[in-house]
Parts: sequence; C-alpha cells; structure tokens
Amino acid sequence: MKIQQFKFKESGLNRFFGPLEAKVMECIWHGKQMTIKDVQIALEKDKIVNFNTVMTVMNRLVEKGLLDKYVKGRVSVYQPVLSQQEFLEGQSKELTSELIDEFGLLAVSHMLDAVEEADEELLLLLEQKIKTLKASEEI
Repeated sequence: MKIQQFKFKESGLNRFFGPLEAKVMECIWHGKQMTIKDVQIALEKDKIVNFNTVMTVMNRLVEKGLLDKYVKGRVSVYQPVLSQQEFLEGQSKELTSELIDEFGLLAVSHMLDAVEEADEELLLLLEQKIKTLKASEEI
C-alpha cells in the first residue's frame, strides 16, 4: 500500500499521516485489536478527543487499507492490516525506489553519504548486502 503524500518536514509517523491518524495508528499497533472507544480512551491521556472524530479517522484508515474492521457482537473492532514494522519497511522501500527511479545515481550517492555520516555499522551492513546481491547474481 502506498501512502500518497510523504511530508519531508515532519518526523516519525507524521511523515505519512495527519497528526490524529498517526496517533490512532500508534494506538492500534500497540493494542492490536481495538474498538473506537478503546482508541478514544487511549488518546485522551494526552488531550480530550470526540468519539465521532475518532470514528471518522478510523473509518478513513479502513478505506485507505490500513485497518481492518469487523463486528463482534454490537461493537466494531479494528486491527492493523500490517504491523508497524511491515508498514515502515514498505513505505521505506517505496520511497527509496521512487528516489532511485527519478534521480538514479545522484540519489544513491547521497544515500551513501548519509549512511557514512550516520553510522559506520550501517555502512558495514550495506557492504554485506551488496556482497550478498553480487553473489546471488553469479549463481
């Protein structure tokens, strides 16, 4: 699933979601299966939020393919389609592919610069990944 807008100036989940959507997704990822009321209660630890607002956001996340919804008795229960890790891996892969498709070697060069500046261990992991890819091509 592809998020339509990536916000470079934001951080964390706010890069992919609006502020309330991000908080709802964090709750759902933490709780696994939750009702609207469960999420509302969790969100109200920070700030009072209207039940109908939470319901609207959660149903939009269902429409976007991020949450599944099923009825249990008289209550709707929501659960994430992907784990947070799976979501972030997918978005990262999509973003990286788009950057490389559009900017090619320039994007790769800047990524390598960023990896080198960030952490020597990341650079070693990248070297191992390249060796693995080369070895699989030789087979």
